[in-house]
Amino acid sequence: MVTSPDARIAIEIEADGHDALVFCDGRREMLIPAGGRLEVTRCDTPVRWARLDSAPFTDRLVTKFQLPVTGWRGK
Repeated sequence: MVTSPDARIAIEIEADGHDALVFCDGRREMLIPAGGRLEVTRCDTPVRWARLDSAPFTDRLVTKFQLPVTGWRGK
């Protein structure tokens, strides 16, 4: 999802539903109770990315999830 730097994304959990478990970075989790609201905004600290593999992202997905892919390249 791509948003503007000033975007504010709100997620509301139905009051008569179940609690929700939110994972922000794959390691940290937060429990949002039924009827709760989560708002996501931009942080002042920039994200630093490191690429350890030069393979295209789509090739890494195919390998990681063992997807059955036969494309025009014959792979």
